[in-house]
Amino acid sequence: MQHGKYGFITGFLAAPLGLYALFVIWPFIQSIYYSFTDWTGLSPEFSMVGVDNYTRMLHDDIFWKSLTHSLIFALLLPLVTLGMALFFAFMINVGGRHRKGGPVVTGVRGSGFYKIVYFFPQVLSIAIVALLFAFAYNPDSGAINSFLRGIGLDSLQPLWLGDPDLALWCVMAVLVWSTTGFFVVLFSAGMASIPAELYEAALLDGAGRATTFFRVTLPLLWDTVQSGWVYMGILALGAESFAVVQIMTTGPGGPDYSTTVLVLYVYQKAFRDGQAAYATTIGVALLVVTLAFAAIVMRLGRRERLEY
Repeated sequence: MQHGKYGFITGFLAAPLGLYALFVIWPFIQSIYYSFTDWTGLSPEFSMVGVDNYTRMLHDDIFWKSLTHSLIFALLLPLVTLGMALFFAFMINVGGRHRKGGPVVTGVRGSGFYKIVYFFPQVLSIAIVALLFAFAYNPDSGAINSFLRGIGLDSLQPLWLGDPDLALWCVMAVLVWSTTGFFVVLFSAGMASIPAELYEAALLDGAGRATTFFRVTLPLLWDTVQSGWVYMGILALGAESFAVVQIMTTGPGGPDYSTTVLVLYVYQKAFRDGQAAYATTIGVALLVVTLAFAAIVMRLGRRERLEY
């Protein structure tokens, strides 16, 4: 059985590892290399400039503003999204009242319908979601201000995406709305696999819903929550935040760079300003931030694995 084992494993791993190295590792290496050049992205000619791009980045006010916005997304979006998803999933699976003749542990009435409703935003493209909310946030004809006028709050007509103090939070609300449903379904699947006997024992011991959640559900779901936290953080630092900011905001990234995030700044420098080398420098910074975020979450979230 041991004869030829390593050759067999190597044969199966060679192709996927080669593809991963070609399409993932090699572009990273190229980006780091180009960050030390003055490449425009439009010409095959470039020269080495050393650490000039990194020095420029450290003195770039827009870079620091973008980094601040990205860090806000990475810290707050997972907290709010996963918190809401855990609450909704708990209510759907465990939070219902005991009904005569039914199981001791059950979800609220209509839990199947709620799962569909919560998951519905995942069916829509993020581009469509961003467009819908861009119309809703319109200060003149948008649904939100029209509703406020309809209930007599004519004096309360925010500019929403036009207000530098509100724009970032409006974008964040859209990201929360569009991603919460996925994690509701994910956590619901995890909770459904927890033996009902554990919940019944907690109820017999007099535990309330809050105690049951923090002492039974959350510890047994911790690995799923930790993975979801890393995944949500990567979305907040990457494609999801880029798409919403690019489509919804003025500029995009405005007003006055109040919604610019790192990934959008990379795109603008590379494709709008023709500064590909500087864009790759910012991309390297984004890579470092993303890896640091994942490492910190995995380190702080490490705990003894519970089995059931």
